[in-house]
Amino acid sequence: MSEYRGCELPEDRWYDLDYCWVKPGPDGSFRVGITDPAQTMAGRVQHATFRPVGSHRAKRKPVARLESGKWAGGVAAPFDGTVVAINERVAAEPGLINVSPYEEAWLVLMKPDDPERALAELARGEAAQAALRAWIDRYDVDCMRCAQ
Repeated sequence: MSEYRGCELPEDRWYDLDYCWVKPGPDGSFRVGITDPAQTMAGRVQHATFRPVGSHRAKRKPVARLESGKWAGGVAAPFDGTVVAINERVAAEPGLINVSPYEEAWLVLMKPDDPERALAELARGEAAQAALRAWIDRYDVDCMRCAQ
């Protein structure tokens, strides 16, 4: 895992280069969550709500809504697909997003409408790492994760 200005940036993810990460699973589902820089900018997440399992979401339509003391906003679907699971632990403990944004605090599992194209507009590898570092610099973010 690389790190920049205290922000963890796992190389095994695909990124929308704004605030969302995606990790393909062995069963054809994709985990979706928010990045370490995004959780830092949001502040302590106090509420997390999700679209119901079975909901079809078009790309860029929200699959979840997060609220902190200083921010509230939707987490957009990275591709057209169906929500097949939500992270019930995050629903019960939204602050987990500020502790473990890449592992324990994934938000939803989605099945894409077109698995062959699901990752086509997302970035990975050095191009993603460079773009994420530029995002961190643009917003002047120094990441920190909260203790549980």
